[in-house]
Amino acid sequence: MIPSDAFDPSLIAPCGMDCALCRAHLREKDRCLGCNGPDTAKPRSCLACRIWQCDDRGAGDGTFCFACPTFPCARLRHLDKRYRANYRMSMIDNLERIREIGVDAFVGLEREKWRCPGCGAVVCVHKTDCLRCGRSTV
Repeated sequence: MIPSDAFDPSLIAPCGMDCALCRAHLREKDRCLGCNGPDTAKPRSCLACRIWQCDDRGAGDGTFCFACPTFPCARLRHLDKRYRANYRMSMIDNLERIREIGVDAFVGLEREKWRCPGCGAVVCVHKTDCLRCGRSTV
């Protein structure tokens, strides 16, 4: 079963990534608490993320990239292309959905979409098999 705190609006990164699905968040050792979590728990690659560090979001509400006047910028489009090709997720689609229905409703949809049909665990976006039971999720 998915823990009740597995999906939380605070785990949605400015770029639209659902950190609840990230390999770094799902691991047991040195668990990342997400892009909005404390910097001390973040991997180096996340600390260096130019989208997360971007000041342009401040032109809008400062929370999500869709608030930026240049949405979607070249950096976000590049990330989106990589995630579409490799991980079955679109950051831009996520952000459009959040703008349309709100982050709480989006998180509710994510809870259903990223559940293993075999054991009910959270499915890692970076893997094609469930981390708990090994069932293919594609």
